[in-house]
Amino acid sequence: MTMELNPTLPGTGLVGLSNYQNSHSARDFDYIIVGGGTAGNVLANRLTEQQSTSVLVLEAGQSTADVLVSQVPFFCTSATPKTLVDWNFTTTPQSGFNGRSIPYGRGFGLGGSSAYYMTYTRGSSQDYDRYASVTGDQGWGWIKMVPYMLKSERFVAPADHHNITGEFNPLVHNYDGMNSVSLPEYPQSIDGRIGQATEELPDEFPFNLDLNSGYNLGIGWHQKSIGNGTRSTSETAYLGPGYVDRENLHVLVHAYATRILAANASDSGSLPRFDTVEFTQDAGATIQTLSPANLKEIILSAGSIGTPHILLNSGNLTDHPMVNIEWTVNDTDTIENVYWRNETYQTEALEEWQSSRTGFVSNTFSNHQGFFRVEDGVLETDPCSGGRTGSFELIFAGGIPGGTIPATGDYMVMTVVVVCPLSRGSVTINSTNPLTPPLINPNFLSEAQDMTIMQYAIQKALKFVTAPVWEDYVLALSTNITDLEGTIRNGTGTTNHPVSTASMSPRNASWGVVDPDLKLKQAVGVRIVDASVLPFIPSGHTQAAVYAFAERAADLIKGENSG
Repeated sequence: MTMELNPTLPGTGLVGLSNYQNSHSARDFDYIIVGGGTAGNVLANRLTEQQSTSVLVLEAGQSTADVLVSQVPFFCTSATPKTLVDWNFTTTPQSGFNGRSIPYGRGFGLGGSSAYYMTYTRGSSQDYDRYASVTGDQGWGWIKMVPYMLKSERFVAPADHHNITGEFNPLVHNYDGMNSVSLPEYPQSIDGRIGQATEELPDEFPFNLDLNSGYNLGIGWHQKSIGNGTRSTSETAYLGPGYVDRENLHVLVHAYATRILAANASDSGSLPRFDTVEFTQDAGATIQTLSPANLKEIILSAGSIGTPHILLNSGNLTDHPMVNIEWTVNDTDTIENVYWRNETYQTEALEEWQSSRTGFVSNTFSNHQGFFRVEDGVLETDPCSGGRTGSFELIFAGGIPGGTIPATGDYMVMTVVVVCPLSRGSVTINSTNPLTPPLINPNFLSEAQDMTIMQYAIQKALKFVTAPVWEDYVLALSTNITDLEGTIRNGTGTTNHPVSTASMSPRNASWGVVDPDLKLKQAVGVRIVDASVLPFIPSGHTQAAVYAFAERAADLIKGENSG
């Protein structure tokens, strides 16, 4: 791989790239991948396993491999918004949020959103079986997709090397794949209490040995993309040592793709063949083009916002809304007390991480999560993929993860997430200038049923702390729930899991954007491989699904173009 790099930018740890060299345009690339994000880097790696295949990746950002907010796990809550590794998008005013616009974080740089999100949950087996049913391609079903999940995964010991027996199921993981995945690296004082609560309230809050088994109901240990105390991203995993020296792999950073262009069809009945990518490295002052003579495909991997922006617009955007519920607790070993209010310890913790990749910041803010269903009869229709699939998630934190930290008090936080939302939004162009951010409207809580699930989930969270183990620990609920709907509308944000903006549909269907082989409908020479193609949002965080989709996509592409 060729990366023409300038020295690290002063004070940032970011890698810059020299101006685009005209000699690149003469290279006969087989594939141009637009976006070096979660999926794009998987494709770049897998396609160049064939030495005869030449690949160019165009990435608007830069390397994130040396960026602290990306590489230090605990800094995940500081990576967005308003940072150099975030696109710094903002939504349109959301009627479901009482007219609020909110920051909408998307990863900017190699690794994409894998560079600052790291929860690793595959979703339920029924999610994938629904993908297969909706698209008519059984290859997207759970049984067929498990090998791709395993292919992308390298399960490793946590940085503290504690005994992880009973915290996961070793039979459902792979240990020599690409993306590092591990269990929590640093304990929290609530860990034991959560486990005991599952024993005291086993019917409502059962313990689940491994949330990645295909059955994700219950509370389990939080698995994350961390290896050796450092975040694992698609850049560090798929463009790391052993791959960067491939002569047939080329990555161009600071290359913002503006358009893909089609050649003139040979006759009026022919489908347009896309063979040219336009991009800029100087904020649009100069537009450059690439039209390799023997180009096989342009692959859009710019993400659920970037891909539809290039395609001009999209409907069907869906995402997971979330809100935090807080309690004051009888405990001084909380995140805010140990870390946020102690600048000396903040320095010491970072120094420990820099020297040994261990300690407080080698972990994130949560060691447990759980998925649950709304009981029968509450909802008019079941929005989920089946009866073994959660409709909401609880994420447990032994303190306030970030943001505004109260000057006093100690806290426990549960993040409540609707993981099977019905609400659908859109991504639309805002200007004829391709550098102008699109209009992002997730349309959160526009469907009444999503509000019903959120309210039900909050009541479930309140029920969890009635377990006897919390009697001497939880002091009081600090979140105002007197006006529960108002609290939700004024306090809900996003988990930043947008999908479905370039959705798969059956071949020859009149709806959808891509066929089951991920080729753009009514066109030739374009394939889309990123979270935008998922027809429905999985009942889990999206990273694991995107890795698996990209692994299968690479096999589809190699299988079709091996001749």
